[in-house]
Amino acid sequence: MRGVLIGNSGQFLGQTIPLENAETSIGRTDSNTISIHDTSVSRQHCLIRCSAGRIEIRDLDSRNGTIVNGLRVQECELADGDAIEIGRISFVFRERSDSEPAVSITHRVPDHSQFRATQTGVVPIGGEAATLLRVGEVLRIVQTLLLDPACRVRPQLEQHLFQLIFELIPSRQGALVLLEGGNPAPLAGHDCDAAQGRAAVPESVLNDVLASGSIVTGESDGSAWLACPLALAERVIGVLYVASGGRTRAYRDHETQMITVLCEMLGLAVENARDLLSLRVENDRLRAGAGVDRNFMIGNSAVMAALQRSIAKVAPGNSTVLILGESGTGKELVARAIHRNSPRSARPFVAVNCAAIAENLLESELFGHEKGAFTGAIAQRKGKFELADGGTVFLDEIGELAPALQAKLLRVLQEHEFERVGGVRPVQVDIRVVAATNRDLEHGVRQGRFREDLFYRLNVVPLRIPPLRQRREDIPLLAAWFVRKFSEETGRNVTGLSREARAILTSHDWPGNVRELQNVIERAVVMGSSEVITPDDLSDLLPDLELPAGRQEGGFHEVVRQTRRRLIATALEQAQNNIPEAARALKLHPNYLHRLITTLGLRDRAAADE
Repeated sequence: MRGVLIGNSGQFLGQTIPLENAETSIGRTDSNTISIHDTSVSRQHCLIRCSAGRIEIRDLDSRNGTIVNGLRVQECELADGDAIEIGRISFVFRERSDSEPAVSITHRVPDHSQFRATQTGVVPIGGEAATLLRVGEVLRIVQTLLLDPACRVRPQLEQHLFQLIFELIPSRQGALVLLEGGNPAPLAGHDCDAAQGRAAVPESVLNDVLASGSIVTGESDGSAWLACPLALAERVIGVLYVASGGRTRAYRDHETQMITVLCEMLGLAVENARDLLSLRVENDRLRAGAGVDRNFMIGNSAVMAALQRSIAKVAPGNSTVLILGESGTGKELVARAIHRNSPRSARPFVAVNCAAIAENLLESELFGHEKGAFTGAIAQRKGKFELADGGTVFLDEIGELAPALQAKLLRVLQEHEFERVGGVRPVQVDIRVVAATNRDLEHGVRQGRFREDLFYRLNVVPLRIPPLRQRREDIPLLAAWFVRKFSEETGRNVTGLSREARAILTSHDWPGNVRELQNVIERAVVMGSSEVITPDDLSDLLPDLELPAGRQEGGFHEVVRQTRRRLIATALEQAQNNIPEAARALKLHPNYLHRLITTLGLRDRAAADE
């Protein structure tokens, strides 16, 4: 018996790989028979053996394991249609004779007695587990079709898609239509009778579903049919249609329920795929525009587009740039983008956090010191400015710089020279300075805390980064990007966010901006238990948010919310509505208390004048 592997993802999508040798090794290094260039795959991952009419696969103690039909195995015999996952790359195994080409993709839930699992106590796949396996494969195929509509194996993927659906809902015809700009666009169609061609949703059925927004059933030409909307956030984004194909048996209640649940999941899968596609298109557009590498900036909002245009203009020059923005907005990323797209990109980028280094050490850190300049100065040491010669120095939290160092920095900006601590000879440097702050430097100048002449030298080209709350339309894209990033890093299969979770994230004010969103998504991916992030994954991470209606009635989160309201209301009353005083009593930061007061609907209790 011979066999082939049919690539179902990644670099092998659509490829047919014959298993010609007695042993076929698979792994990341080029010495393997099949080399997979993906970090999720171990150097020597698994081995496929062909002997005595049997084809077996054996895991070679790989880091992420070898998965056959959803079950991690140490060694098992392969059978026609088995789904194999090696890291993030998936294949379908097909049996064939020497003269038989492998042209179709099928799916089979195997006899589980043949598996030897790597851990004890694993329940064999069957019943509900087998159903979930099919549903998961349906979602992956739909996302593949959306992300790569021109893929070479599209007819086989569509056939495989509906074979899986027909296992869930006994049918012979099926079609999937998505709405693009309000107009129906067929994504996939299949008829078990090849002579009938590609199945389509009848126009009258499509109109009925779109008009009602609910599942529609009926009979025509001796065939029962069922059409269900794909809904997302109370709007229809597509329709899934199945028909019995000549059998008059009406669909049963449990089958109708099954397709309703499947369509709810498909709606989310479609939206996640569209988000990912939008990220790719936006990334390509940004790379093509003005020749600027800005792939760190995710978002389609007008304010981000304006910032990106400003970076493209300022990057090629040598002017000093002052980046303004709240904590967590990505000021250092903007500074790195300016450096990366400047003529200095081949030279060093040196970042200094002025607030993180003690004042008595910062001067030596910036300018260096001579041997013997102070106790412990056992040798000459170059400072950050000298190390960055020819490149860019990024001074973060510039508003925290002590007055004495402000004067020395002014000299560097004006004369491009300085003296090391304990030195007497000037050191010449060719550097570009990019500074950043979350403080109001103009207010600091008026208060006498920041030198006016230094402010004007720094503020040659100001760039302001908008806080996340001012570009809420970018939050779903950012969240989807972080989900994908941390899913790959942790090895968890998290496909996206539920629409309720999206609503929570979009409604939050994000005082910590993108950094806070990143931390929240990372914790949700690590601590979550499902393939989709839900409000339950966010409730502990964002405890001050009001969960959507219908999830609070008498539950844990509502009790916590009401308890917080009472505690804060009592503290405000005792402090006579003085928020800073109430914050001290509650041992909270005043800014955080402000946010809680707004979120919990207590703003009318707070004093207008603090």
